Amino acid sequence: MSEDEQDSESTKFDSLITVVPRHVAIIMDGNNRWAKREGVPGPSGHRAGVEAVRGVLRACKRHGVEVLTLFAFSSENWGRPLPEVRALLALLSRYLRNEVRELHKDDIRLRFIGQRDRFSDRLRKLMSQSEHLTRNNRGATVVIAVDYGGRWDVAQAARELASQVQRGRLRPEDITPELIDANVALSDLPQPDLCIRTGGDARISNFMLWHFAYTELYFCNTLWPDFNELEFARALADYSRRERRYGLREPDGLVSGGGLDA
Repeated sequence: MSEDEQDSESTKFDSLITVVPRHVAIIMDGNNRWAKREGVPGPSGHRAGVEAVRGVLRACKRHGVEVLTLFAFSSENWGRPLPEVRALLALLSRYLRNEVRELHKDDIRLRFIGQRDRFSDRLRKLMSQSEHLTRNNRGATVVIAVDYGGRWDVAQAARELASQVQRGRLRPEDITPELIDANVALSDLPQPDLCIRTGGDARISNFMLWHFAYTELYFCNTLWPDFNELEFARALADYSRRERRYGLREPDGLVSGGGLDA
């Protein structure tokens, strides 16, 4: 489907998108299966996935999404075959060299979350330069999660709070969920409203575990390279139908079965 055809189809969903999430997080799954289906080498699937990122960025701009967080490389991905790891990191380097100036022109701020110490000096430098170049942009924020895991994020927040206790700057009884909120990644941004996972699996795979307490989850069978602006509009339309109660219920509602209506 061409870009114009996608725009035409996406327009059909506009009337159904009544509530736009401020922050969308995406688990981009299915690149390798796409490559296998198409009969091309695995890295070709990851390159096709970059094209999907471009389409989703256009869709975010069109619908007014403020923050987009992409799960690009998990802590567990280091366990993949070495050639695939090298291909993924080379693709990330290429993306930063080729795309960041376009993001900057579009007033998009780029940020990274996760550990950086296992990356090459060259890649770490590209990441820092990208963040520095776009640091004052206010149009939208794109967050790329690399060498990131939700457990790691909570653990590093716990270490920071434990250090404050050890130095006498904090009492253990003063540690609250709000303090943990302030020490996990992206504490200065809105919590994710919607998490989209492509590729057919219905799990969050150690992604933003603390942040997803009340995030709406959307799972679809579409492989990531096939996830286009129309698919994104479908996800937003589905989100618009959700009733977000944050553990509460309607004042006159009844709790059935003696349980909690979450």
